[in-house]
Amino acid sequence: MSDLELTSTRVIKAPRERVFDAWTRPDILVKWWGPGEVICPEAYIDLRVGGEYRIANRDPDGSVAWITGTFEEVVRPERLVYNWTVSFVAHAATLVTVLFNIHPEGTEVVLTHQRFADAEVRDMHAVGWAGCIDKLEALLAA
Repeated sequence: MSDLELTSTRVIKAPRERVFDAWTRPDILVKWWGPGEVICPEAYIDLRVGGEYRIANRDPDGSVAWITGTFEEVVRPERLVYNWTVSFVAHAATLVTVLFNIHPEGTEVVLTHQRFADAEVRDMHAVGWAGCIDKLEALLAA
């Protein structure tokens, strides 16, 4: 197991219940998921400990990558912990922890993604997460 990880903190100008719902409800997630020109045509979320999720990332060229995993912790609206596998990444599952903290300006989202096999995969995810969270922020500001 690797000790490579990334952490991202962002304040979203929306109540944490709304941010948590945007992260965990497929009907909202498909509106913001995917960095840059990547879109999410399909998402499934069974929001409970042991529940599975799968998220489609469709690139502009039409290719689709799947992100899948299982929830390890679900504490609404405060915390999510889930394992994470990407269909085109040949390494073992990684671990994502998302904290939704009350903040004077809305919700502080603290995302920690751990257990990357190498720095290249970590850095690819850092760009992806930043792009996704940009879209989440824009959606909830609307």
